[in-house]
Amino acid sequence: MVWASIEEHLLRRQSDGAKELLKLLQDPFSGQIAQSGVEASLGTSIGFTLLLGLGFSLLRPYNSIVYAPKLKIADDKHAPPAVGKGIFAWLGPVLKTKEQDLIIQIGLDATVFLRILRMCRNIFIVLAVLGCAILIPINITQPVQVTHQFIVRVTPLNTQGNATWGMTIFAWAIDIILMGFLWWNYRAVVRLRRQYYESPEYQSSLHARTLMINDIPKDFRSDEGIGRLIDEVVPTSSFSRTAIARNVKELPELIEEHNQTVRCLEKYLAKYLKDPNNLPARRPECRPSKKDPSYRSYPRGQKLDAIEYLTSRIRELEMEIKEVRLSVDNRNPLPYGFASYEDIEEAHSIAFSTRKKHPRGTTIVLAPRPNDIIWKNMPLGKMQRRNRRLLNNFWMFLLTVAYVAPNALISIFLVRLTNLGLVWPAFQTSLSGNTTWWSIVQGVASPAITSLVYLVLPIIFRRLAVRAGDRTKTARERHVTSKLYTFFVINFLIVFTLFSVIWSFVSSVINYTNNGEGAWEAILKADFGKSLFGELCNISPFWITWLLQRNLGAAVDLAQLWTLFWSFCVRKLSSPTPREMIELTAPQAFDYASYYNYFLFYSTVTLCFATIQPLAIAACAIYFALDVYLKKYLLLYIFITKTESGGMYWRMFYNRIVFAAILSNLIVFLSVWVQGGSSHLEAYVVVPLPFMMLAFKWYCKRTFDDKMHYYTIRNKLKDPEATSTDVLSKSKRDRLASRFGHPALYRPLITPMVHARAQNILASVYAGRLTNSNHQGSDDSASVSGYSDTYILDSMRAEQPGRKAQTLPGFEIVPENRLDFEYYKGRAEFGEEHGGMGGIYGRAEDIVRSDTPGGSSMWGGSEGSRPGTPGTPPMGKRMFTTTTIPPMPSLPMVSHDAQSDIGFGGHNPLYGMRNDSETNLIAGAADMAVTTPGEEAPRYLRDESLERRAPGFLGGGPGGYGGLPQQEDEADPMSYDYFRSRRRNPEA
Repeated sequence: MVWASIEEHLLRRQSDGAKELLKLLQDPFSGQIAQSGVEASLGTSIGFTLLLGLGFSLLRPYNSIVYAPKLKIADDKHAPPAVGKGIFAWLGPVLKTKEQDLIIQIGLDATVFLRILRMCRNIFIVLAVLGCAILIPINITQPVQVTHQFIVRVTPLNTQGNATWGMTIFAWAIDIILMGFLWWNYRAVVRLRRQYYESPEYQSSLHARTLMINDIPKDFRSDEGIGRLIDEVVPTSSFSRTAIARNVKELPELIEEHNQTVRCLEKYLAKYLKDPNNLPARRPECRPSKKDPSYRSYPRGQKLDAIEYLTSRIRELEMEIKEVRLSVDNRNPLPYGFASYEDIEEAHSIAFSTRKKHPRGTTIVLAPRPNDIIWKNMPLGKMQRRNRRLLNNFWMFLLTVAYVAPNALISIFLVRLTNLGLVWPAFQTSLSGNTTWWSIVQGVASPAITSLVYLVLPIIFRRLAVRAGDRTKTARERHVTSKLYTFFVINFLIVFTLFSVIWSFVSSVINYTNNGEGAWEAILKADFGKSLFGELCNISPFWITWLLQRNLGAAVDLAQLWTLFWSFCVRKLSSPTPREMIELTAPQAFDYASYYNYFLFYSTVTLCFATIQPLAIAACAIYFALDVYLKKYLLLYIFITKTESGGMYWRMFYNRIVFAAILSNLIVFLSVWVQGGSSHLEAYVVVPLPFMMLAFKWYCKRTFDDKMHYYTIRNKLKDPEATSTDVLSKSKRDRLASRFGHPALYRPLITPMVHARAQNILASVYAGRLTNSNHQGSDDSASVSGYSDTYILDSMRAEQPGRKAQTLPGFEIVPENRLDFEYYKGRAEFGEEHGGMGGIYGRAEDIVRSDTPGGSSMWGGSEGSRPGTPGTPPMGKRMFTTTTIPPMPSLPMVSHDAQSDIGFGGHNPLYGMRNDSETNLIAGAADMAVTTPGEEAPRYLRDESLERRAPGFLGGGPGGYGGLPQQEDEADPMSYDYFRSRRRNPEA
């Protein structure tokens, strides 16, 4: 009997918990939405925003690395306006900098982003004034059937009959205002695009006059075949410089493994050599890599000396990379290639002519920037991409559906833990006994989980987009934005908002059917439309509080709290490597996908609730009015555009705003259908609005898109007097094959970096394993430091310039005063991840030198470049121009890469040495080396059988595993003869 009583009690408790759960599912926001909550949200949002803004203003003058890194590293042309040390000195440049200046300083993508932000601010300010002036008086004057707070009375919950015409009129006003602003800004973006096309950077860039041909059939996979394909569509086109891609197979994976191994070695060295005077008693150990071919030869579970093993592994990888690079010409060609023309107009006209044509099944489009290409997706065929897209969409659908249940549970329980106590008695006991603790958890848990979702989702979607076959990074970002927007609208708007009404509707239908009603009769009696409208009115205050809290998020972005916290943790609580310290000082890349998604979602929520809750429009207008200035500062001084698309995010944003307007029209139609008169005339007047928006979208597409995408759409006739030989002579300087070749073929490998404080102890770490490779003739080929025919690049002593410092070959010694991105921004290994390839620090990677002899230097300089940028050689370096080359009329002009490694121990191109990775890749891609009288003869004067040694073994950066040839000079640098000898012997 006792056990039966206990079992009955437990069943009754479970039944009570189930009833409470069902009640919460039907009304998950019970007790959460009140006028006092909106007032509290407004007060806390404004208060904390002002507090964070004041904190930023106080910290900014004393922490320029975090709050103004671009002031220090951008060249003169792209540098933002100078800002003073005053507390509010940052407001002046933000308010005074005009759009035309922004285009040069932050790029077109960032400029269009700010224009969109201003457009949203203006739209919602106008809508807030009209909405509050039209709808609030109508709704408040209606007779109240049930007592409500003011925040609910401003909704049309009590508005019926002819009074609903106010919603219909306002719906028309919304669409007309949206079309006006969108049309005006579409024209402005097209104007900015035309200005972008006319800019000197675009006119002198190689990608501007290059076509990318995809899905090339096997019979046409050659340089000549690309030309024949284009001639089939545009037979009047002029001669083009073409390059078919070659299969690099495992080379990218090898380089990625090499880079990871170098970083791993740096971490072990940084930790082991943290205090050089007190080394740990035990050397660091690691397990062998599973990718190592000799992995199975090691006993299972055995740990190896990490420094010794990783150094040896790096050497093996460099040897393998060299062999693969030298054999690229023997690999089969891939189904894509590039064709470059002399004139930008001709390239664009051909792209326009072939936009709907697919000769031999190919696709011909304008080439993106070289650093924009996702190279591993380029060889994918049509069927592969189609299958991957289908699989990607399936995973997206699965992820969206799978998140519905967690999203509902978060909205019910984590936002209000007392709800969890109603269905879990044991938790209610703990909740009552530890009120303060669980209050803190309640305040942190839901925002923390939501923020984690916001951080993880873009990463997941980016990987899915890459797996789906996106060919460019900018296209991937646009697709990520669209996927994020779809996910947010479904889960955080539709499911989160309508969950309770859907649950109530289903429960009502089930109850009616259990009482003997038919399914259709049960659906009609449940009255889904009425329930949905009532729930939209009841939930609208929640979205006001949510939109008000976005202001706090904007202030947190400005304060860079996470960056400050993470930087402090890395510097003080860990053993960062020199590479990590340098990367900490680099500007961050702006996450366009996430921010565009946020703006789109805020706008969609506001437009959907515009006719139901006019105060939501005011809350959204406040957010955009504030954020337009905060984001302007961030883009001017803190963030960079990692990959420039030239403002192509506009169409993606435009299309989704049109969708949001149509979704808003549907909600207005539902509202006036439910609340309007019996004739439903108010609802029928709303019906044309979605079709009007679709017609507006078609009009803008036909009117503006071609002007936005193409420099010209007119066919350029071939000049009969121009010969193919002349064009080839000019085009050869473009080095199309190397500039649009896979980066794995020619990018230098990175070299392990070690802090200068460990310089003296570093050699003893390798005692007994290295020979003294400082002396020529060392034949210890097994040495980790290099080979018998390699040399050491000796760095100079900081206290005695010109004197050799004792360093270990194969490593780059980084002094304390050089742990700054400013000294390494010219290197591809740093600049590519932090905007350096776009030209913000100097010259972009695909800029083509002018026809004027001597107009281009080895350093890829541009006017106005600062010392220390890729445009200007550092002090004390010798600079050679094309005028120093002996005249060779029969040979093409010399062209130089725009990149150079500048900084302490950086790759120095002044020795006239080219990287091994730049030779024997694609026939005809390489040009002759730079030389001066007295230097080593250029390649065309030397025996071709002699192999050129890389600057750093295999291009491995400063010193590499072998280093550069450099003669010792023990002369006193302060003497006059010292400088005379340097002029007589440039290699001294």
